[in-house]
Amino acid sequence: MTDGVRTIERARPVEPVSQRSFPLRGRSVPIAAGPHAVILVACCLVVAQLALRGWIAGRGYFYWDDLVLVGRAGRYELLSADLLLYDHDGHFMPLAFVTAWVVTRAAPLAWAGPVITLIVLQLAASLAVLRMLIAVAGPRRAILAPFVLYLACPLTLPAFAWWSAALNALPLQFALAWVAGDAVLLVRTGRRRYAVSGIVVLVVALLFFEKSVVVPFVAFAAAALTHHVDGHRGVVGAVARRGAPLWIGSGVVLAAWLGVYLSVVDVGAHGGGHDVGELLRSATSLGVVPALSGGPWVWERWLPATPWAAPPGWAVAAAWVVLGALAVIALSARRRVAAVLVTVAVYVVVAQLPLALIRSGPHTATEIMQSLRYLADVAVVMALAGALVLRARPRESNPRCSSAWAGRRRMAAPALVGLTVVFVVSSLWSSAMFARSWAVSPTRTYLTNVTAALGAQDTPMLEQEVPWEVLAPYAYPRNLADRVLAPVARPGAFADSTPRLRMITDTGEIVDAVVWWNRHIRPGPDPACDYRIAGSTPAELPLDGPMLDNNWTAQLNYLADRDGHITVGLEHGRPVVVPVEAGVHTVYVRVVGGGSSLRIGSYTTGLALCIGVGPVGVASYDY
Repeated sequence: MTDGVRTIERARPVEPVSQRSFPLRGRSVPIAAGPHAVILVACCLVVAQLALRGWIAGRGYFYWDDLVLVGRAGRYELLSADLLLYDHDGHFMPLAFVTAWVVTRAAPLAWAGPVITLIVLQLAASLAVLRMLIAVAGPRRAILAPFVLYLACPLTLPAFAWWSAALNALPLQFALAWVAGDAVLLVRTGRRRYAVSGIVVLVVALLFFEKSVVVPFVAFAAAALTHHVDGHRGVVGAVARRGAPLWIGSGVVLAAWLGVYLSVVDVGAHGGGHDVGELLRSATSLGVVPALSGGPWVWERWLPATPWAAPPGWAVAAAWVVLGALAVIALSARRRVAAVLVTVAVYVVVAQLPLALIRSGPHTATEIMQSLRYLADVAVVMALAGALVLRARPRESNPRCSSAWAGRRRMAAPALVGLTVVFVVSSLWSSAMFARSWAVSPTRTYLTNVTAALGAQDTPMLEQEVPWEVLAPYAYPRNLADRVLAPVARPGAFADSTPRLRMITDTGEIVDAVVWWNRHIRPGPDPACDYRIAGSTPAELPLDGPMLDNNWTAQLNYLADRDGHITVGLEHGRPVVVPVEAGVHTVYVRVVGGGSSLRIGSYTTGLALCIGVGPVGVASYDY
């Protein structure tokens, strides 16, 4: 063993379950309970988790970025570059858009589709974590403790309940656990299939979420720490050599992915950086640490924001004490686990740092870090750390106090069970409080009503923004109704002009509307016609004052000698083509731009019409 790595003993003939052993640290360690029993209990725990998470998902609904995903799914084809290569606020996530496209096309704006994807992705992630724990510590009863930590921890809840966030977070959790397990098994057995499996999973994860770049590094740390706690030396070099196919393949994948990412995403600088420390403290003390104790117990929410952790001060202090006590117990009971605890602490900071740097600035609230959805992957790393601590050798007892050590060991299992039960109960309370807060959804009312109303709408509507509680104005133009409602709106449901001005209310009803007289067209020079339009050269219709660049609605009262089309635009803005009918009519036109006049010309050869006085301003309805 010149390389300092112990040879893993080959598989032995299968023994009865009661006598079966698991190869651990180069030797066989008897398992107190059969591995099948442990796996069966673990699967039952997964079913319980899915039942709880399914209930929480069912109480939720489409929220914020979900509407961007379904809107693009309704407007673009599956293999469109506009869908797959879209820069979504700095995220490169083509497979998330593919998933949203499939779900949306199968059942437009039906929440059952996202709920099914949430449950399936959570099932995959949970089973991957179980596989990782078995690979690291063996199929023994003790691994159920870190497994329950992952299954029940509220740290993963906000990223699960929000569909668009889950399409990022759950594939990342799956990849972290799966590739870490592959790395440990590859280094232990040398079988190349684990390298192939890890590389494939990494590729898929990167196409769901760019944060998956951390996966190979976590996998390397998992393999290295596994050998470290076994007491080996020179583990970094040994793990690098034995896992070379996985590391080399991952490096090639990351290099290729980075080239695509940089060509698609605008990576310009964000944030001022002066409050990064405050964001990190907020995320750690008010988010991660309480969640690891089953918190935060209290969630606050201001619509339309997501709930954020708001634990009371005494609970935060208690959570720090519990976490510190567990660290001390681990250090005193197990050998060589200090490196594990340090690595986990570093990962918690590193997991927060990119977001803190990007979002830091004078207008960033610390509550964004307390929403926890950016830190769900920490739960996987914590479960991995638990497995590594279990794998580490127990400290040898002092002969002078062997009875005391024996007593401590006898109390270890009941204490672990007790702590796990308390953690589960605490987590269930936090989950219930989150579900109650998350269930409040103005979007549900809006989409339910407007979907029904659109089916009865026989004339096009002018474009308008959805209510700010559904999608905020800073998301423009993604918050326009024709984009959000693309999956359910018929072709032509929204247009640049309409003979009947109607709008969608904040509750999703379609009602008649009017144009405010922010400005109006001045009386024209021809008393019998006001403004005579003939020919393609636009005529200037002066307004009674200037208009800022914005989206405006012009009410055109006209008399046309035939059916045809005209062009309408503000002095500074893009003109639109508007259909007109023979006779006396009114048409409402959405114009984008500014200036002190309207410019109207004939788009149809031979068409002549008169246009009278009318308002130009904001379309509105009576509440």
